Amino acid sequence: MDQGTAKTGAETGAATGGVNILLRLEGLTLFAGMVMLYAAWDGSWLVFALLFFAPDLSFLAYLSDAKFGAMVYNAAHSYMAPVTLLTLGFGLASPLTLSIALIWLAHIGIDRALGYGLKYSAGFGFTHLGRIGRQKDA
Repeated sequence: MDQGTAKTGAETGAATGGVNILLRLEGLTLFAGMVMLYAAWDGSWLVFALLFFAPDLSFLAYLSDAKFGAMVYNAAHSYMAPVTLLTLGFGLASPLTLSIALIWLAHIGIDRALGYGLKYSAGFGFTHLGRIGRQKDA
C-alpha cells in the first residue's frame, strides 16, 4: 500500500459510517448480555477476571508473521468457537463450559465495541472495523 495515500474504509475492506456504528453497538450489546448472563449464572468473578483476556494471547502469533497472526487472532476472536462451546455447555449441562463460553463472548463483544475488529494480513492495525490507532495525515 502506498504510504502517501490514505485509503477509505471501502478500499480497505473496513466497515464505515452507520454500518461501523451498528457493528460496534452489536459488540457492546453482546458484552452487556454475556456479563448479565454470567451474573445470572452466578459464575465466579475471579474466574471471569482471570479468563477475560485469554483470547488476547493470540497476539503472540504475530511474532511469527502478520498473516499467521491474523489467522490465529481471528480464530480466537470469531463467534464460532465460543458459540459452539455455549451450545455444548447447555447440551451437556457443563457449568465450566458455559462459563468459558460466556466470558469468551463477553471479551469479543467489548473488543468489537472498542473498534478492535477481525484482522487483515496487512498488519495488526488493519481490521474489518477500520484502522486501529491514530492515523497519520497523508
